[in-house]
Amino acid sequence: MTTIVLTGGGTGGHLFPAIAVANALRALEPAPSLIFLGPENRGERTTIAAAQIPFEPIPAAPIRGRSPLGLLRSTTTLARGTLLALHRLHHHRPNAVFSTGGYGSFPVSLAAWLLRRPLVVFLPDVAPGLAVRVEKRLATQLATSTPAALAHLPPAKTTVTGYPVRPEFFTHDRATARKAIGLPPSSTLIVIAGASQGSRALNQAVLQALHPLLTRTSIIHITGPAGLQAAQQARATLPPTLAERYHPAPFRTDLPTIMLAADLGIFRAGASILGELPAAGLPAILVPGTFAGAHQRDNARWLADQNAAILLEETQLHTLPDIVAQLLDNPAKLQAMRTAAHTLARPTAAAEIARLIIEVAK
Repeated sequence: MTTIVLTGGGTGGHLFPAIAVANALRALEPAPSLIFLGPENRGERTTIAAAQIPFEPIPAAPIRGRSPLGLLRSTTTLARGTLLALHRLHHHRPNAVFSTGGYGSFPVSLAAWLLRRPLVVFLPDVAPGLAVRVEKRLATQLATSTPAALAHLPPAKTTVTGYPVRPEFFTHDRATARKAIGLPPSSTLIVIAGASQGSRALNQAVLQALHPLLTRTSIIHITGPAGLQAAQQARATLPPTLAERYHPAPFRTDLPTIMLAADLGIFRAGASILGELPAAGLPAILVPGTFAGAHQRDNARWLADQNAAILLEETQLHTLPDIVAQLLDNPAKLQAMRTAAHTLARPTAAAEIARLIIEVAK
């Protein structure tokens, strides 16, 4: 039986494409055996286990932005992780290794190269982070979300596949999605999310603007675990007619359905937006974070250049209510953004990457 090792980690933007590709691999005949090797310090084990993929921990740590002592600790962790990855790959003898990047992928990717195992690397963002900048030199083949990424990758061994998203994005249409979450046809809905851990700056800006926003629209606000209490407290101070329009939650498993139902999204600009916004056809205001090499700005800028989103710098968050009002008052603009987003959708991304992995595995 063919065995494929998956690796990646650091954020959900590196885990969810691995899960989508794993599901595409399972759909093949015969289906390969799958194992995920990666860190477990940010909930990776829980996320991977929920997808019914065997998980084996491999220590990893980020290098960027570390103090000299922190750099020493991270380097030691990476060395320990690489040694363990060598042992696990020697034991499993995979036919290929698939990396979705992030610092969590590096020990396994390096071990694959050292053992001469075929390595497929996926760049989810427009611009590569440190891990992928190294892994592109180790890779047998690469895949990426957008044509813009080809400026950073070797074109001869890179395929533009799109970002693989959860199949739920393609099992509903807008009307059935709105019905599924109990949203009346004439209601307006904004979905706000600051990635899997939430965004303090985005959460604070939303809470400060709740009253003017809720006079125009209902809001589903995915706060992350740390932001929920403040959101619940803010909701308690609202008049009843506005409070019933505000729905904070730390996490929503039905996010694909919510995005399909929404009229507008307000998000950070992690890699997942490159696949999920087009899949949902959702116009968005994107507020890129200034961390991790500012790669989020490249993601947001690419979608803005395609007329599918508006880029709003974090320093300009105080203008959020005005921008939302301008968009809601301009249905033609929203529809143009929705159409532009739809044209970027790549429903076959996961299947294309799965085929690429099987090809190098042979």
